[in-house]
Amino acid sequence: MRSRRLRTKEYRLHLLVCAGTGCVANRSFEIKEELEKEIARKHLNDEIRVITTGCQGFCERGPIVIVQPDGIFYQQVKKRDIPHLVEEHLLKGRPVKELMYTPSPRETPVPRMMDIDFFRHQRLIVLRNRGRLDPENIEEYIGFDGYQALEKALTRMTPEQIIREVKISGLRGRGGAGFPTGRKWELCRRERGRKKYIICNGDEGDPGAFMDRSVLEADPHSVIEGMAIGAWAIGAHQGFIYVRSEYPLALKRLTIALAQAEDYGLLGDDILGTGFDFNADVVQGAGAFVCGEETALIASIEGRAGRPRPRPPYPSEKGLWGKPTNINNVETWANIPMIILRGAQWFSSIGTAKSKGTKIFSLVGKINNTGLVEVPMGISMRRIIYDIGGGIPKGKEFKAVQTGGPSGGCIPRTLLDLPIDYESLTQAGSMMGSGGMIVMDEDTCMVDVARYFLNFTQEESCGKCPPCRMGTKHMVYVLDRITRGQGKEGDIEFLEQIAENVKLSSLCGLGQTAANPVLTTIKYFRDEYEAHIKEKRCPALVCKELISYTIDAGLCGGCTVCAKNCPSAAISGEAKKVHTIDQQKCTKCGICISVCPSKFSAVKKVSPVLK
Repeated sequence: MRSRRLRTKEYRLHLLVCAGTGCVANRSFEIKEELEKEIARKHLNDEIRVITTGCQGFCERGPIVIVQPDGIFYQQVKKRDIPHLVEEHLLKGRPVKELMYTPSPRETPVPRMMDIDFFRHQRLIVLRNRGRLDPENIEEYIGFDGYQALEKALTRMTPEQIIREVKISGLRGRGGAGFPTGRKWELCRRERGRKKYIICNGDEGDPGAFMDRSVLEADPHSVIEGMAIGAWAIGAHQGFIYVRSEYPLALKRLTIALAQAEDYGLLGDDILGTGFDFNADVVQGAGAFVCGEETALIASIEGRAGRPRPRPPYPSEKGLWGKPTNINNVETWANIPMIILRGAQWFSSIGTAKSKGTKIFSLVGKINNTGLVEVPMGISMRRIIYDIGGGIPKGKEFKAVQTGGPSGGCIPRTLLDLPIDYESLTQAGSMMGSGGMIVMDEDTCMVDVARYFLNFTQEESCGKCPPCRMGTKHMVYVLDRITRGQGKEGDIEFLEQIAENVKLSSLCGLGQTAANPVLTTIKYFRDEYEAHIKEKRCPALVCKELISYTIDAGLCGGCTVCAKNCPSAAISGEAKKVHTIDQQKCTKCGICISVCPSKFSAVKKVSPVLK
């Protein structure tokens, strides 16, 4: 490594301001600027340093400011809070309790970050630097053992030794397929020819998923270091990082990190004086979901339309521009430095017999603690949803969770204790996928959920193969009919038949898994399908054509609020008298139920049985 003077100034306190996309959207950059101004006004510049970090993970509580080494976790901070925070905590040493996270009964009264259940139950490997360093400063990454694994790999390990270490670790691809990473590298290593490529797949398109984006925003050097190690092991000298253009902050930080790594002699020619050359470039994707499939991604990098091709030959044999190519996703590459630095046995001691290490999930939907979590493989769904996620809002009942993105399956309440690993999820009809986890409560219609996700995959299908192009379209058509109250006998069996055919005969992973939401919702929630079809009723009160809004005459106080807010003038009635809703005029927008005062709660949503 070229000689550099790393930052050595000692500060009394460091203020870590979350600057992941979620917090940035809530003006965390303005909070950082205000902190710096207030600290300057109090003449504390020489004692306190403000640092913008990547995503802290606890997105529900952003914007987040953490005071180190005190470990005090401030949440939902606003600009107007800054003067009081600086005066009380930073100047007088009195933490501001009203800005802290409100603990659950089982947490400590004044929780520091690691006392909070959301963080306490996690195990960090890929997210090891989460929220503790400036992603735009390579010196900070180096200060946390960054690039030591690369130095070890290039100076003390042969390519064969590296591949063997990755194989022993048991690391499987975190992009969804779960193919053994070491085996994949070995296949590419064995291919003849001087020209080989490696690719980082950062084309994250699942609704509600932000794992790869957050890693690239918070710790881009971990991905670059992993790729450089992989390139040495495989025999590649050129890499590409494919990131969708909807991730501007990730692209910015990744570009900065690549330039810094090259400036420090960690990329480019003669890395660390070893004679090994490796360069990496960023390629921006245009947001096509199908480009997450590796052969479609390769076509996109080559400048062609992103459409999958039949395999074999596999990319390890004939990939980018016809040369042997190895593709792994962001999370897979970010695991590599720790495996090389700490050893395969350490990594393989975490997780289950067949699913080693940890997995990152974006925890979203009907959950109290929305955010990004990293947990050991084999942890139960219950622990993720209740111990880390804090359970379901407003005391509602948990109904299902979808894992694996839009083509993943829906897992019901009866399987809450299912261990999270590749085999268990597949057996349940779902899949690991890249790590999306969408939680649903009792107010979720599972038929509508299947329709929503299948509609997404149908629209994102490249249309190349007929089973996917036509099969998904037919399934969406049937599901639309059912949710409109036009379902008929035999629809369920028809959906199952099409789903199985699409699954078996589609060209790529998109089509092969697109039917999972349909098959799992039918398997676990068949009664809801039957209610829609036989009784023309939506039990969850979601499907518009199968519900209506009424006013309970015994509860209505005649306040006129609902009538004044109804956009279609469907509500009539005099002040202090019972109101009524004209069902012919009602557009079922739901405004009436949302504005009805809680002291009355007179507006009701119902789904009558229509034989």
